[in-house]
Amino acid sequence: MDLKHIRTFAAVAQEGNLTRAAEHLHLTQPALSLQLKNFQESLDLTLFARTAQGLAPNADGRALLPSAQRILDALEDFQRAIGALRDTVQGELRMGTILDPEFLRLGATLQYLVEHYPKIRPTLRHGMSGSVGRQVRSGELDVGFFLGPQEKTGHPPGLEARPLASFAYYVVAPKGWSAQVAGRGWAEIGALPWIWTPPDSVHHRLLSAKFDALGIAPHAVAEVDQEASMLDLVRSGVGLSLARDSIALRESQANGLLLVKGLSIQAELSFITQASRREDPLVAAAFAAVQAAFG
Repeated sequence: MDLKHIRTFAAVAQEGNLTRAAEHLHLTQPALSLQLKNFQESLDLTLFARTAQGLAPNADGRALLPSAQRILDALEDFQRAIGALRDTVQGELRMGTILDPEFLRLGATLQYLVEHYPKIRPTLRHGMSGSVGRQVRSGELDVGFFLGPQEKTGHPPGLEARPLASFAYYVVAPKGWSAQVAGRGWAEIGALPWIWTPPDSVHHRLLSAKFDALGIAPHAVAEVDQEASMLDLVRSGVGLSLARDSIALRESQANGLLLVKGLSIQAELSFITQASRREDPLVAAAFAAVQAAFG
C-alpha cells in the first residue's frame, strides 16, 4: 500500500473537494484523481459519495479515515524523530583525505553532510594513506580514506574499514621504453630504474609487497612524495612507477606513457575509523555521507 495514496485519501476526505486537496498536496487535479482511483481499486472499495460541494466520505470512507490519519501522524512523528537525531549530531568532524577530491567524491560527501547534518563542521586534513591510518588510530582524526591491496586493506589494527571502490594500479614506463619492458615480468622489471615513494604511500606498500614476495630489491633511482612529481619523472624518462588505472590511461593517451602489459596490482579504497567508535553518531554520519556519495 502506497503512503501517497493514504495521504490523498485523507486530504480529499478532509477538504471535501478535489481542487483544494490537490493544492494542499501540491499535485495537479488529474494526478490526484488518478491516485484516488487507484487507491479505491486496490482496496476494492468505494470510499466517497459525490455531493453538491464535491466529495464526502461514505460509510466505508468514514470507517477508514481514523486509521489513515493515525498512519500519517505516526509517519510525521517518525520524521520529527529523525530530524531531532540529526540536530543533535554536532561538532567538528576531523576527516583525513588522500589523492584528489574527485576520486574520493569529496564534494558529494560534504554536500550530504551539509544537507543532512547541518550542525557538523567537517575539517579536512590531507595526507598519505599510511599517515591517515595512524592518525585515525591515535584519535587525531575521527575518520579517513585509506588505500591498500584489494584482498587485504592493510589498515592498522583496531580500525573499522568500509570498502568503497576497487580499481587497479598499472606499471607505467616512459615513452620509448618499449624494448626495455616488452615481455618482462615483475622479477625482470625490478632491475629497471624505478621512481620510489615514502613508506606511507600506497605505491610503496603495493610495490614493496610485490617485490618482497619475489625476494628482490627494486632499483630505485629517485623518491618523491607527490603523484604529480612521480608522473613528471616518468614522462622525463627517469624510470618506472605505478599509476591509478584512470590516470595511467589518461597519461598513455595524452603523453604516450607505456602501460606494461600484464603488470598491475588490484587496490581498494576504504573509509576507516576506530573500531570502538563505529556507533559514535558523528562517525555514523560520516559513514552515511560517504556511502551516499559512492552509491
